[in-house]
Amino acid sequence: MLPGLALASASWLGHLPRDCDAVAIAADPGFVLERVGLRGAAGLLAEGLAKRPLHAASALRALIRRDERRWRDSLRGACAVTPLAGYPAWRARRQGGPAAEPSAPEVGIRLILPARRAQAGAVARSLAALQRQSHANWTLGLAWADDGADLAGGEARLSVSAWNPETSLAALCGDADLFGHLAPGDELAPEALALLAAAFRDGRPDLVYADEEIGTSRLAPRLKPDWSPDFALATGYVGAPALVARAFLAERPQSAGPVETFATLFDLAACGARQAAHVPRILCRRDARPEDAPQRAALLETRLRAAGVTARPLIRDGALDLHRPRPAPAPLVSVVIPSRDRLDLIGRVTGDVLTRTDYPAIELVIVDNGSTDPAVLALYERLRADPRVRIAAFPKAFNFAAMVNLGAEAASGEILVLLNNDVAVLRPDWLDAMVAQAARPEVGAVGAKLLYADGRLQHAGVVVGLGGQAGHILRRRPADRPGHLGRMRVAHEVSAVTAACLAVARDKYQAVGGFDAATFAVDFNDVDFCLRLAAAGWKTVWTPHAVLSHLESVSRGRPVGPARARFEREAAVFAERWGAVIRHDPYYHPALSLTTFGEDLE
Repeated sequence: MLPGLALASASWLGHLPRDCDAVAIAADPGFVLERVGLRGAAGLLAEGLAKRPLHAASALRALIRRDERRWRDSLRGACAVTPLAGYPAWRARRQGGPAAEPSAPEVGIRLILPARRAQAGAVARSLAALQRQSHANWTLGLAWADDGADLAGGEARLSVSAWNPETSLAALCGDADLFGHLAPGDELAPEALALLAAAFRDGRPDLVYADEEIGTSRLAPRLKPDWSPDFALATGYVGAPALVARAFLAERPQSAGPVETFATLFDLAACGARQAAHVPRILCRRDARPEDAPQRAALLETRLRAAGVTARPLIRDGALDLHRPRPAPAPLVSVVIPSRDRLDLIGRVTGDVLTRTDYPAIELVIVDNGSTDPAVLALYERLRADPRVRIAAFPKAFNFAAMVNLGAEAASGEILVLLNNDVAVLRPDWLDAMVAQAARPEVGAVGAKLLYADGRLQHAGVVVGLGGQAGHILRRRPADRPGHLGRMRVAHEVSAVTAACLAVARDKYQAVGGFDAATFAVDFNDVDFCLRLAAAGWKTVWTPHAVLSHLESVSRGRPVGPARARFEREAAVFAERWGAVIRHDPYYHPALSLTTFGEDLE
């Protein structure tokens, strides 16, 4: 995959097999190939040892083992991938003349810039950047909250007035097609308004937004996902630049409010967008400013109460999240566990579900794949005495997807929870958090925060395209890592979650036909399931508030021989079926690497 064009240019390093005699590039119109070079393995290894020695060492081991795939990926991770902290140098290598941008001169844009006298210098920087825009059809209202200066300087598109907190957003927009705001010091890239206007013209969404960089002496990027309303409500990630449509504002008679809260009020209004377009380009530089979580929480609580939403803002570790209570009365949850032998695993997980989970309505369905261990069979006999437990036999060859489907058929709960036998409960409230999300009408699958035995992250959501087909983001990173834009602290949309711990309403499971057992017997069935839910109109959510331990594949081991061949077959079918999502996972920025499992720059 070629990286996205976050700045003026991008670069890519790829492995050419020995028998390669041509390179074909599939790209959007306007793509320009500026330079091509051929680099040798020895030079790349030396560069990798200097930049990221652990990745380079992994590449060398793969080369010795003749594992071409790991050799390629490890070497790319060492030489072509930059940690987010290295953004300033990464940015410097990608600067240049602005790329050609589409033209939409018919789209009128109205901006408002509320400020105080002490911010006059920052306001002047914002005005200078605005006057360099290639899109000329804009006007700006400079509104002083105190006795400010007249900075119009003969610019006909600029008006100066006093800030009126009673004015509605619709009135501020006037007859322009799009409305947005600038904070003092915001500096738009010259092509910013042109790209945003073109995105609006092409789809007429309620909201258009792009990426930004923050800081003064040292810049940091804010690379945003495509529209993620849960994530936007909690974190306010939309930021700048962002424009909302006039028709959208007309439906929301909201006042501008005090100048100190206007940016947050505008952002919360934008979070009501039904359709949004994301331009994955860094088009604005902002001064770093601390997030006022209590202020946002207070404003958000008022908004949610007015809308009749049961969620309420909650501040955890200084970060704002939305607390969603489980439905009352609690719906019956059927926990489906496929298993075979392994008393150490099945004994622990069944005990955890039945005795260490604080949820009042649980049914446990074990799908047994021909266990012969006398100790396991004795455990089953004891469990059958519990009216909450049923055991379904699956006497065929191992097929994880078919076992899950059998368990779902045997279950009677309103909510299904798929759980691996190598999972352990760490917090008794895990099921509350998952059911609260799964019961929402717009949500399909829900995933949990899974940790390795050593406490590092095992699952924080699946990125489609990561590692080739799909992979777990931030795998083996510290469990308390906040993640880019603070995503690991809040429940948010993802493309898929693992079936090691997955909740879904039973009717939604049935609506898409459950797991595809014929095509994905062992691997990719959970990701395929989530993507089919999305195609049917239900989004997938990952929550950090359901925390469990997962030993990942301890009961099956890593595939080798025929199992590896089966994995490759399933991977090829997955890539063919979901190629469009592999090319662009909507919840993962295209400038982020698909080679490493961290949040690194490509």
